[in-house]
Amino acid sequence: MNNELTLKITGEAGQGMLTIGSALCKIFENAGFYLFANNDYMSRIRGGNNFLQLRISDRPLYTLRQNIDITVALDSKSVSMHKEDVSRDGVIILDKKRFHISEENSIFLDIPMYDMAKEIGNELFVNSIACGLLTEMTGIEFHYIDKVLRAAFSDKKEDIINKNIDAAQAGYDFAKNNFKRNTFKIKRGNAKDTLLMTANDAIVLGAISAGCKFYSAYPMTPSTGIMDLMAHYAKKFHMVVEQAEDEIAAINMAIGASYAGVRSMTGTSGGGFSLMVEGLSLAGMTETPIVIYEGQRPGPATGFPTRTEQGDLAFLLSAGHGEFARVIFSPGTIEEAFYLTIKAFNIAEKFQIPVLIMSDQHLADSYRNIEMFDLSKVKVQRYIISKEDSRGIKDYKRYQFTESGISPRAIPSWINDPIYADSDEHTEEGHITEDAGIRTMMVEKRFSRKMAGLSKEIEKPKAFDVKGADCILIGFGSTYGVLKEAKESITNKKIGFIHLPQVWPFPAAEMIELLQGAKKIIVVENNAGAQLARLLKQETGIKADKSLLKFDGRPFNLDFLIQHIEQEK
Repeated sequence: MNNELTLKITGEAGQGMLTIGSALCKIFENAGFYLFANNDYMSRIRGGNNFLQLRISDRPLYTLRQNIDITVALDSKSVSMHKEDVSRDGVIILDKKRFHISEENSIFLDIPMYDMAKEIGNELFVNSIACGLLTEMTGIEFHYIDKVLRAAFSDKKEDIINKNIDAAQAGYDFAKNNFKRNTFKIKRGNAKDTLLMTANDAIVLGAISAGCKFYSAYPMTPSTGIMDLMAHYAKKFHMVVEQAEDEIAAINMAIGASYAGVRSMTGTSGGGFSLMVEGLSLAGMTETPIVIYEGQRPGPATGFPTRTEQGDLAFLLSAGHGEFARVIFSPGTIEEAFYLTIKAFNIAEKFQIPVLIMSDQHLADSYRNIEMFDLSKVKVQRYIISKEDSRGIKDYKRYQFTESGISPRAIPSWINDPIYADSDEHTEEGHITEDAGIRTMMVEKRFSRKMAGLSKEIEKPKAFDVKGADCILIGFGSTYGVLKEAKESITNKKIGFIHLPQVWPFPAAEMIELLQGAKKIIVVENNAGAQLARLLKQETGIKADKSLLKFDGRPFNLDFLIQHIEQEK
């Protein structure tokens, strides 16, 4: 009986990997398993090679593995492309007749999937046949498949639903009658009432929980899913969701909505954020709160549009001309994505600044089933002058100098006085000025004083077993999961790790304390320039002993990281 298995479904774009993958995730979740799943897809509508990799276990999972126990190949190219990833006792399920493969190989399980699908009525049913095969081979009862497929095809005609059920039953029966071995039976988990979602889903739910009422964006992978889900919920939660003509318009729309008093957000990837940079400075100058989601993917330019990287850290730190306060969160889990999004809105409004949520394709699109969010932790804090108090305001100064650098924020039309906002340097009232003294005071207000206040509200690093560790791993964002599982898996040395859910303002004091007396420091990041390691040295003076870098467009997996760490002396 296995404690965990890794499955892969692979074929051309257009063959329905997303459909079968989503169904399998729900089947295993309903059966009580913990899972981690990720779609690997090319930037094309048809052809190429796409796959969904699904890891299941009786315990919570946070990352992928390198070797695959069962691979279902839906086309001939997939067989050769993924043959090297098969685990020691693993197999590839394929249709040798359909793929014109005569090779004999002990890892091949030849199943006439396409003939079986034709007998049901259409080759398209091959996905449901594969569902049946995989669930029986892993020891899952058929009623779990029946329930999930009926829900998945609920918008189809009854005949289509029944044929998909028949196809799944055919695959299930074939495996039951032809493969008697228990090689892939898996120990049942006890996950109950879990939520199956991606980090993008969690960010949307966090934004809604925080009171976001306006979202504008231009579609760009991997941020598009946020706009789609926001639009799905727009009517229910009284939000306006606008697909702008480009990213310049998107950020300026969000700034305008925020100026008018509603919590506003925009989202994009690196290329789109490049266009937003002038708007970012506008938010800084006008002290307008805004939340910006930036889902990283490999660049420069279009790069790998559907793959993952952490190459934008340095860019986000310095984006925008001039100096102004900002915060950059870098959630590493679905749970952090939810709670940090709520905090992003509260911090943006309290300090009247832009707050960035930095994610990446791997975190954005990977599925996990998690425990229910603790809504008692959700605290929505509005930092505006109430409508009632606004009636008595006279001689209002939008940019009034204060000890904290934060000016009382009134909403247009709620007060009798006019409110002035200008992208030029301005006085306390908002009028344009070129006075040197006022300029100095305004920069100190927008930058120095606000940064001092932000330093007291840092999301602290999460540290695990760093005291007395032989080696301390450090990462940010999506590397959390692989660092966590590597630490738990390596037994020949004591491993500690530190995850940074916030990279700016950098938690320098906390990191200095955590790394005091460290024997060996390895920074793990998905980029070529060791950007986090450089930031660590810049802000603390601590130089990492090594940077473990990966920048091929693919995330770290557990086996890869364990191998490299165990080689360290």
